Amino acid sequence: MPAAVTLQKVSMHFNMSRERVEHLKEYFIKLLKHELFYEEFAALKEISLEIEKGDVFGIVGLNGSGKSTLLKVIAGVLRPTAGTVRVQGSIAPLIELGAGFDMDLTARENIFLNGAVLGFSRAQMRERYEEILEFSELQAFSDVPLKNFSSGMVARVGFAIATITRPDILIIDEILAVGDFRFQEKCERRIREMMSGGTTVILVSHSIEQIERLCSRVLWLEKGRSRMLGSMREVCEAYKNS
Repeated sequence: MPAAVTLQKVSMHFNMSRERVEHLKEYFIKLLKHELFYEEFAALKEISLEIEKGDVFGIVGLNGSGKSTLLKVIAGVLRPTAGTVRVQGSIAPLIELGAGFDMDLTARENIFLNGAVLGFSRAQMRERYEEILEFSELQAFSDVPLKNFSSGMVARVGFAIATITRPDILIIDEILAVGDFRFQEKCERRIREMMSGGTTVILVSHSIEQIERLCSRVLWLEKGRSRMLGSMREVCEAYKNS
C-alpha cells in the first residue's frame, strides 16, 4: 500500500531582501537601476520522509525551524524549490487561522463558503450544517459576523468544517492551541475517531504533551533540517532533553 505522504529531498528556498525599502516608488527605482539585492534563505533543507495511511504524524521544533513551511509544501500551498512531494488522497488543511473565511460574513455564510473552498457542494454543506454548528458549539452565533468572533471561536468553526467529511489527510498547524482546554479535548477525540476510520493526521504543536497523546511518529525540525525522525517516545524524549 503506498504511503499517504512521501517527501524525497525536499528543499524550500526564499529570496529575502537585504535592504529595507520604505516606499513602492523607491522599490521600482531600485528595481530599474538593478540596485535590489537579495539573500537566499533555506526554510527547508533536503527533507525526506514517509507518512503511512492512518498515522498521526507529529512535527516539533522551535519557532522558525520550518514546521509551517513543511505543512504548506505537503498541502500544495507552496511548491518546493527542489525534491518531490507525493500525496495520496484528499487534504483538509487547517494551516492558518481564518484561511478560507470572509471575516465580514456570518458564521452561517462562512460555513458554506469554506465548504466550497474545500470542494464540497452546497447540498453537502446543507446536510452537514447543523452538525457543524453543534460540534463548534456556536448555534447562538450563527448569524454573527466572524470579525466579532474570538480566535478560539474561529478555530472551532474551521476545525468542525475540515473534519465533518473525514478527509484522507488532515493537516493541523497550532490551530487547537487557541481553543479552550475542553474544546481541545473534544478535537482530540474527533482526531482519534478519524484515525480509526483511516484518516492520516499531520500535526504541528508547541504542546509536547499533545504530541505525546496523539502521535505515533514524530519529526524534529531544526533550522530547516531533519534533526530526528522516529517513534513518538524516542523523538519527544530527545526533544525535551535538548
